[in-house]
Amino acid sequence: MFEIGDDEVRKRNIKKQVWLNREEASQLKKKSKKVGLNEATLIRNLILGFEPKEKPDERFYEAIKELRHIGNNLNQIAKKANYLNYVDSSKYGEEVNKLNSFIIRIKKEFLIGEKCD
Repeated sequence: MFEIGDDEVRKRNIKKQVWLNREEASQLKKKSKKVGLNEATLIRNLILGFEPKEKPDERFYEAIKELRHIGNNLNQIAKKANYLNYVDSSKYGEEVNKLNSFIIRIKKEFLIGEKCD
């Protein structure tokens, strides 16, 4: 899962401890589970102004898996067609790039939260 500041993890050397009542602790636990992040990651994202989106159900991950499978099949077909000199490599490459860009856009839309003001 994407986390804001993944490259900064090793630089975290300041510990903050907060006290919550039962309701707050329950809500934090529930919200972190809902978005698929651990509590610390959720808090860091919120501090940085990102409101994480709810974690999609399994259908989303199955769709992404199928898109990747289609991309792999396209690559296999392209290798064979290229070997037989039956493919426009540049055009094919453009289409594969479109597929990969689409997958990235879908992940951003459903997994990565929006920055709030």
